[in-house]
Amino acid sequence: MTTTPPPAHQPATSPPGTTAGKIPLQSGMPRAGRSRAYTNWVEQVCREDAGARSALRSGLRKDLDQVRRMHRLVAPWLPDSCPADVERAYYTVAAMIAAQPRSALAAPDHTAADPGQPDKREPSPSTRWRRTSLGTAFATAVTQGPGREKEMRAGTAESRLNLLTRQSVNGLHRHLPASVGYLRSLGVEVDWAQLLDDISHWRHRSGRISRTWLQDFYRLRDMAAAQQADDADEKELSADPPPAPASP
Repeated sequence: MTTTPPPAHQPATSPPGTTAGKIPLQSGMPRAGRSRAYTNWVEQVCREDAGARSALRSGLRKDLDQVRRMHRLVAPWLPDSCPADVERAYYTVAAMIAAQPRSALAAPDHTAADPGQPDKREPSPSTRWRRTSLGTAFATAVTQGPGREKEMRAGTAESRLNLLTRQSVNGLHRHLPASVGYLRSLGVEVDWAQLLDDISHWRHRSGRISRTWLQDFYRLRDMAAAQQADDADEKELSADPPPAPASP
């Protein structure tokens, strides 16, 4: 029997350690906190409940009218008066998380705050979540790929990322699962909470979001290339014998 979350407007009644008990109250919760709590919960339920994971995975690349099995899991998390684009983003991200290989699902981060009990106070710089864009993930796939069993070539990453940035809302939802699935197959981490926020607001902020993705990709890729060049120079210098002292 799969886990069913309690409604978002009611307090969780399950024991604190259970999956159902991780659903926080949605009223007044900051958007960033809700996104992080939601994606953490989806990862947790996919690890712990094979039936729930199957239900979420069944919605991959499907219209919201064709994902009946997902509603009982996703609907309690939707913000009040949820715009259609935000609603769709919640379903799409949940399906992508569930579609990962089970071995790829992230382990719980015990250093972070309980996703079901968000802290209302401003976190300190040492504990604040560091969000990363999809461009960072593509750059990581390129810069950390060489030497791995699987890797993504720079040209492939650049082409895929540029294709995504040119999409409409419908096109983004159509192309995103394949690209994200490719990244996860390479073992590259994806910031699900940031991705949820990005695609939720793609219709009106795609230019700014695309700029961030591309800037992060090129900045990190070039930094890695410069570091590799420096390392090669140091290795070459250390390999050369020192010059012989001049004769008196």
